[in-house]
Amino acid sequence: MYDIILSFVTAFTLTYFAIPSIINIAVKKNLVDLPDERRAHTTPTPSLGGIGIFAGVIFSIVMWTPFHVFGDLQYLLCSFIIVFLVGAKDDILPMAPWKKLAGEILAAAILVLKSNVKLTSLYGILGVYDIPDIVSIPFSIFVIMVIINAFNLIDGINGLSGSISTLIALVLGTWFFLIGHVELAVVAFALAGSTIAFLKYNFTPAKIFMGDTGALLVGLICAILTIQFIEIHKTLDESVYALKAVPAVAIGILILPLFDTLRVFITRILNGKSPLTADRNHIHHLLIDCGLSHMQATSVLVVTNVAFIYTVFCATRLGTFKLMIIIIAAALSLTAILIYIRNRYRSGQK
Repeated sequence: MYDIILSFVTAFTLTYFAIPSIINIAVKKNLVDLPDERRAHTTPTPSLGGIGIFAGVIFSIVMWTPFHVFGDLQYLLCSFIIVFLVGAKDDILPMAPWKKLAGEILAAAILVLKSNVKLTSLYGILGVYDIPDIVSIPFSIFVIMVIINAFNLIDGINGLSGSISTLIALVLGTWFFLIGHVELAVVAFALAGSTIAFLKYNFTPAKIFMGDTGALLVGLICAILTIQFIEIHKTLDESVYALKAVPAVAIGILILPLFDTLRVFITRILNGKSPLTADRNHIHHLLIDCGLSHMQATSVLVVTNVAFIYTVFCATRLGTFKLMIIIIAAALSLTAILIYIRNRYRSGQK
């Protein structure tokens, strides 16, 4: 218990006091994100907040993790360093997408092959239970990649990515603590401590963005926590904290980044565009186009994600298939309503 609290406090403190120096250096060296027609900000803003998050998370994990029960920690740290370097390079000097993708794949492969962070069961989805390694390894790497980039894609307005990652880390970290997996709880609360400290500087008016450095890192950590959340359930048959329909619960916890990424990619493909083409069609852009401020849009999305989390935890007895249908139907319905409101708002402005 004390290790978990100390991991949160340590990460928060280090990130909180590191970011002002990062802002100062970034401004002096002109390492800022310039506004353009696709950006939601209007003034040049430093985008290296992920350095502060990385420092807080890494230091706290190394300081407070019980190594005797977390023998694979070295591989997690290696993957953290890889995505940090990739993100920092892209924030300072944009790199080719394939190079960025290659770095993410390497980090994911280390986790899957060396740290055994992989999905080995679909819990009956499509009639599939155990997954053989020949399928599990590439599938797990793909899932990690999807979650990493989902967090990168929602990092478009002030406070959103930091708030959502904090919410997910606190929910999963609390669950890991309750089932006695202190090592994973330390990782989760270290992330929550760092992102909460970062949010102090990222709320409007934002003094700094987390950039790819931070978005890739928080996405990677949330991917690790989510996969372990699913996998650990295979050993919790008699536990009061075991949940039915765990894949659906995991999707409900990550609903905003996962659904928004899937929706945007499908929309781009249907419009004959590359799924990697940048646009202003994300859910947070739709809210901004309805006249909401950054913080109002962030608040709406965080509250919505909380509602999904509450729902999936209360409705696990419905089973995986039914619960997933409910989640998808609710997400599609809410998005359709939002698009309708956005179109009405635009019509009213003309």
